Amino acid sequence: MTLPCDLDPGTWLRNVFSAKAVGRGVIHRAIRDVERNVGRDAFLHEVRRRGFTLVENGDQLVVFCNREPVRLVVNRDPPTLSQRAWPADLATYLR
Repeated sequence: MTLPCDLDPGTWLRNVFSAKAVGRGVIHRAIRDVERNVGRDAFLHEVRRRGFTLVENGDQLVVFCNREPVRLVVNRDPPTLSQRAWPADLATYLR
């Protein structure tokens, strides 16, 4: 759902939480869009007010639009920041 950038924060929030995807159970928004349109705190407040669950993954905020618990089914050990930031041949750089 593409929304015009000139919406006031309240209208933007109402539009996001009235989208068809809410009825299907999950919505996601880019963090930069949330921060630009309403601010992270206002978005978090609205998610809490509705009793939904919010997770952050990469540059996305994912909202589970129900009050059911969220269970991580496949847990993997993510690479540490240093493993992502350094070249694969790290030993060469540490000599």
